[in-house]
Amino acid sequence: MENKAYESPANAGRPPRGPMGGRGMGRGAGEKAKDFAGTWKKLLRYCKRYLPVIIVAVLCSVFGTIFTLLGPDKLSDLTKVITDGLMTGIDLEAVGRIGFTLVAFYVCGAVLSLVQQLIIATITQRVSQRMRSDISRKIHRLPMSFYNRTSTGDVLSRVTNDVDTVSQSLNQSIGNLISAIVLFLGSLAMMLATNLAMTFTAVAATLLGFFLMLAITRRSQKYFVRQQRDLGLLDGHVEEIFSGHATMRAYNGEAASKKAFDGYNDSLRDSAFKAQCMAGMMQPLMGFIGNLGYVAVCVVGALMTMNGAIGFEVIVAFMMYVRYFTQPLSQIAQAVQTLQSGAAAGERVFEFLEAQEMEDESEKTAKPEAVRGEVAFDHVRFGYEDSDRVVIHDFSAQARPGQKIAIVGPTGAGKTTLVNLLMRFHELQGGEIRIDGIPTKDLTREDVHDQFCMVLQDTWLFEGTVRENLVYNNQSVTDERVRSACRAVGLDHFIRTLPNGYDTVLNDQVSLSQGQKQQLTIARAMIADKPMLILDEATSSVDTRTELQIQNAMDQLMKGRTSFVIAHRLSTIKNADLILVLKDGDIIEKGNHEELLAKGGFYTDLYNSQFEQSA
Repeated sequence: MENKAYESPANAGRPPRGPMGGRGMGRGAGEKAKDFAGTWKKLLRYCKRYLPVIIVAVLCSVFGTIFTLLGPDKLSDLTKVITDGLMTGIDLEAVGRIGFTLVAFYVCGAVLSLVQQLIIATITQRVSQRMRSDISRKIHRLPMSFYNRTSTGDVLSRVTNDVDTVSQSLNQSIGNLISAIVLFLGSLAMMLATNLAMTFTAVAATLLGFFLMLAITRRSQKYFVRQQRDLGLLDGHVEEIFSGHATMRAYNGEAASKKAFDGYNDSLRDSAFKAQCMAGMMQPLMGFIGNLGYVAVCVVGALMTMNGAIGFEVIVAFMMYVRYFTQPLSQIAQAVQTLQSGAAAGERVFEFLEAQEMEDESEKTAKPEAVRGEVAFDHVRFGYEDSDRVVIHDFSAQARPGQKIAIVGPTGAGKTTLVNLLMRFHELQGGEIRIDGIPTKDLTREDVHDQFCMVLQDTWLFEGTVRENLVYNNQSVTDERVRSACRAVGLDHFIRTLPNGYDTVLNDQVSLSQGQKQQLTIARAMIADKPMLILDEATSSVDTRTELQIQNAMDQLMKGRTSFVIAHRLSTIKNADLILVLKDGDIIEKGNHEELLAKGGFYTDLYNSQFEQSA
């Protein structure tokens, strides 16, 4: 699928999201679908694998409608036989023959319509299943910069609400629209073949409804687009508030959160109310037009019958034809409304699926073998994709195998950005990074990731057992190895006190402190046993005693492995082989702890300031 630059409607007109995923409260500017027809062309192309089955469903719909249209003609014949026989005797054999034929027509029509509905329902569910799978795969192919500017709630809304809307639209519009059009045109043809004057009467009575339907349809499109957009905004806000609920309450942000929620909720109520009102107007409007058609046909038909121009059976047939003629207008109107809603949702889904992906690396053949852990940064330059600001200006450094490299500096100096570049979470704008002499750009991202295990500031645990969290994506680990790692970080005793020990499911009912979560992620890194380590504030959420225990365990783990440690607590990296001091994206000092203190420079100021704070 074609890749395009992506901007979520939930974020249109807003400042870009930062690396921590913060999001403003402004609103998207767009209120109209960018390309209604184009979106439906994409949807139909997306369904092309099911085209033969769809054609069968369409044919079932067409022939089922034709059988339905033949009913009034047979009913007219039946009425004529009965009225002609009132004086001379009713031909019961003809009545029976016509009656059985009429029943057969209606049964065949019902069976074909049922088959069409089953086919369409099956196809739409398979399409929605495929669409969700494509979105899931797309999530893993998007660059990190995408998630810096897109809210999690907006992505979730596309996977759930928008895909469901597309599915409902396909299910309710295609079959209904085809059968309604065939019924409309077929009933018109049958009326023309029966009587021109009464046909003109019926058509004139329904033209008003047709033009009103067009006017309402055009006006309602923008409200369906707004409804989907507002739903995404509301989902995004709720997701953010509940994920940061403790922080919000700690800062007494309930009022501000409620105000923002009420704003999104009011906007959704307004757009949904207008969209549904527009849609709801169709049914009573078409009911009125249909009744008007009945009255017109009855009056004109009665006058023509009194003049001997037509028989009573023609009025009976026309009563059915008028219903078949006006009923599709309502169905067409509802189908068009559904198509509009589907287009608005489909547009959001395809915007996501067509977002610019990471570069395809299937052609790369370089493979690291027996990695020693030699890492070289050569004049690295980088700035985030959605910003003009350069974060890393001209970074060069060399890490020998088995060294412990500490990266320190004030907030915003580029420490975390540097390890993200090492992991190829972002692409360099200049220079290169080499692992054992191989530029990381020549390796696939997966091969780069296989060389590192990471412990970040933000702990990540999923709903599963303690053991499943510890051996994530590495199921061959033995129980003894798992317990050994937990003992090393001081977590084994706590885990054994849980209701089911290592088989306890981590969910809302199991309360872990932030420090315990971080201990668990450190144990996960120890179990992974990769050639190199990245520790980003790995002990920032634990107490001093636990920090010392973890530090001893990490020292054992780092033996023989190249390790990159980001730390604000300078006391934890005294034994580092090399300390790189970053400021404003550049290395301003480097050396070991004693060498840097002897220089009396920026590192010394940082160290002394922390010592003074501790004192």
